[in-house]
Amino acid sequence: MSADNSTPVVRQWTTWMPVLALVALVFGWGRDLSGLGVALVALCLFGAVLAAVHHAEVVAHRVGEPLGSLVLAVAVTVIEVGLIVMLMSGGGDKASTYARDTVFAAVMITCNGIVGLCLLVGALRNRTVVFNAEGSGGALATVITLASMTLVLPTFTTGAEGPEFTAGQLAFAAVASLALYILFVTVQTVRHRDYFLPVDRRHEHATAHGKPSGPVSGVRGASAGGEGTDGDADAGATVAEAGTGATIGDDGEEHAPPPSARAAAISLSLLVLSLVAVVGNAKVISPTIEQGVDDAGLPYGVVGVVIALMVLLPETLSAVRSARRDRMQTSLNLAYGSAIASIGLTVPTIAFASLWLTGDLELGLEPLHLVLLALTAAVSALTVVPGRATLLQGGVHLALFSAFIFLSLSP
Repeated sequence: MSADNSTPVVRQWTTWMPVLALVALVFGWGRDLSGLGVALVALCLFGAVLAAVHHAEVVAHRVGEPLGSLVLAVAVTVIEVGLIVMLMSGGGDKASTYARDTVFAAVMITCNGIVGLCLLVGALRNRTVVFNAEGSGGALATVITLASMTLVLPTFTTGAEGPEFTAGQLAFAAVASLALYILFVTVQTVRHRDYFLPVDRRHEHATAHGKPSGPVSGVRGASAGGEGTDGDADAGATVAEAGTGATIGDDGEEHAPPPSARAAAISLSLLVLSLVAVVGNAKVISPTIEQGVDDAGLPYGVVGVVIALMVLLPETLSAVRSARRDRMQTSLNLAYGSAIASIGLTVPTIAFASLWLTGDLELGLEPLHLVLLALTAAVSALTVVPGRATLLQGGVHLALFSAFIFLSLSP
């Protein structure tokens, strides 16, 4: 590859797929689609998911870690919030629990599904996976605190009937959630950025013996796609320039050079289009999903689970790709960052939207889900504290995720 063409080239299919998905959205919006129409929209949705992953990795490669991990998480969450408000505005008795069901599903999918799958994939390729316990532990603590304040406390408050907040309590939860989210982003990207960079395997032995892993993080190239070398690594990695414009890091791997500002801007625009198409088409096929859930006699909460699964597909694929490249910290940044964004941005938005939305807003979890959340918190803490994990931890998280899915279908 010549120097002029050394930046990543936007693949042709990733350029037209978001446009095609938007066309499907326009033609499918507000229409009663046939089975073939639903299948075509679902196909376009999946294509838009793959395109979103590609463009997120291009943008992340440009900005570097850990900021790159926030790109996809925030973009997906912002549009997910729009979808929740859109569905809640449709009214109906069942709409009162939609925000709770979707947010809780997002927490279980990210903390158990994505984390478990990434641990499994990484451990299968490398026997053990290593990550920064300080950064991952702080992110997990933020997830648990946000989930407890917004999904657990409403079950036990007495100011309102049922698992609901009063207006004042909801306002407090919204402000606290947003403040925690802003604090986490500041710590992750500015104050303690090195705690969220991939860990060099040469320091795995030191990490395993309890030595601080923060100062030795970031030696490896880091992006959401795992292909770039972070220009701000704090560990003093020596980088040599390859003859083709690629770089070679201390890990001995050759990395593609960062994309140009123009290529990153194009990918950012296409990423937004892809995510709009994903969430919009998910809304288009949601009546079919709701009808299928109703016909099967399943609980309405299954709709929120299915929508959350579709919306989180881009992050899942990107996190798994990072795990395959032995960048488990990037995978955890995506997983926990998505959970934090899902709560920290959704609850304030729903609280604001409740000013004009009619009907109740039930945020409190049922006893079954409280148990699953408590198990997730305990198991996740045991996973991140050592700074390394094996197949066993991945299997435990996937078992919890399977229990969540099964009990959602058959409570």
